[in-house]
Amino acid sequence: MDLVGLVVAGLVVGFIVGMTGVGGGSLMTPILLWFGIPPTTAVGTDLLYAAITKAGGVYVHNKKKNINWSITGWLSLGSIPAALLTLWTLHSLHTDITVLNAIIKFSLGWALLFTSVAIIFKKKLLVFSQRHAGDKFHNESKTQNFLTVAIGVLLGVTVTLTSIGAGALGTVTLFFLYPLLPTPRLVGTEIAHAVPLTLVAGLGHATMGNLDLALLGQLLIGSLPGIYMGSMLSGKVPDLFLRNAIAIMLFFVGFKLVY
Repeated sequence: MDLVGLVVAGLVVGFIVGMTGVGGGSLMTPILLWFGIPPTTAVGTDLLYAAITKAGGVYVHNKKKNINWSITGWLSLGSIPAALLTLWTLHSLHTDITVLNAIIKFSLGWALLFTSVAIIFKKKLLVFSQRHAGDKFHNESKTQNFLTVAIGVLLGVTVTLTSIGAGALGTVTLFFLYPLLPTPRLVGTEIAHAVPLTLVAGLGHATMGNLDLALLGQLLIGSLPGIYMGSMLSGKVPDLFLRNAIAIMLFFVGFKLVY
């Protein structure tokens, strides 16, 4: 029964991601916890799941020229070292698995709370950033590059600990730094950045034993056709309704994990 349930979970999450663009990690990890998967295994497996599924998105966005590889590079300059440092810290602490699970659940809860807020106010944040496009730091490339690396560091730590943040949080923060960049290019750039980050973090968790290959396969069986179907139906279901419903669900899940 769990096998069927996990395949269906992959299908549903893939469908929602294809239709709305909402990050799969923020949906998949709580679902895996609901299935009784330990937090460490859920995060490690979900990271590699995200890397594989988003690789297809990179191919599509690159063909459409929706990726700014320069921004992707600056993000990776901060996120990859931050992910490696976070993995090294987790490994070197020799923390008891129960304590580590508790830390990940607490971090996951806060990541879900911030993600839900980011999803709800995404459009308002975009409008705000575009109105302030003339701010000084938008026109100074050195400052802009430094802030992009700093965002990468934040995402590297958050994604490695919780498998959440590469999508919704990353895109929203980039809205502020690059308000004049078209939304499809921001989304494509963040997806391109998410693949190496989730791959490095996922492989790091795998070396620590936080990976279930059978679970990963079951999720992919459902998610790959789900993403395709969701992409085909994108725009035919009210996006605002879906996003708000997902954001509310994530908020309550995050609140439960934290408190």
